[in-house]
Amino acid sequence: AGSKVGNGINDLGTSRKHLMLELEKSLKRLNTDYIDIYFLHYFDSYTSIESSMRFFFFFLKQGKILYSGVSNWAAWQIMKSIHISKTNFLNSIDCIQPMYSLIKRQAEVEILPLANDEKLGVMSYSPIGSGVLTGKYIQNNSELDTRLNNKNYYKQRYTNEIYTQTAERFCEFAKNNNYEPAALAISWACNHPDITSSIIGARNVEQLKSNLNCLNIEMTKELRDEISALSIQP
Repeated sequence: AGSKVGNGINDLGTSRKHLMLELEKSLKRLNTDYIDIYFLHYFDSYTSIESSMRFFFFFLKQGKILYSGVSNWAAWQIMKSIHISKTNFLNSIDCIQPMYSLIKRQAEVEILPLANDEKLGVMSYSPIGSGVLTGKYIQNNSELDTRLNNKNYYKQRYTNEIYTQTAERFCEFAKNNNYEPAALAISWACNHPDITSSIIGARNVEQLKSNLNCLNIEMTKELRDEISALSIQP
């Protein structure tokens, strides 16, 4: 929740009204009585964190939400929400959803150590860097019908020569060691000790099968260290 869903004043953000309306819509769409994990997808600087945490508290007590989480929040924002929850005797968040891949390792600096210390679940996303780590953008395939080519914020996020160079080194390493790049990238991300699970995306069955091959990779510490050395340390 939190994303813009319309042009009305209450169609975005993490206000109590918007979150409540979107929760009820989700329950209806999914034909269920409860949501397993309800995420605040973006940080809303116009709404107090306490208001959002009280929303969680109220609907957790009702049983419409089982666990709460935040996505794309900075470490200080996550920690502030935990402090507010504890000092006001509210339920603290259970899970966070940061971006994490071999080319986007900023989460290692503060967010993952915070999650470890506060015992938070970590459901990271974009383990293949929106496809960059599969190697398909190394030759600048701008004609591909993909999010990275079609959405400007994806271009801004991943258009960097350093990322391309990392992808080149990574894909060469995968080829030389008989791994599928996508599966290896997902396995590397999932096997960080503070990552609970990683969200994968597939546009077709073939991509899904390729991604799921990550389960067949034995990601030893030595292998993970070798792969880590292919990118710039955060």
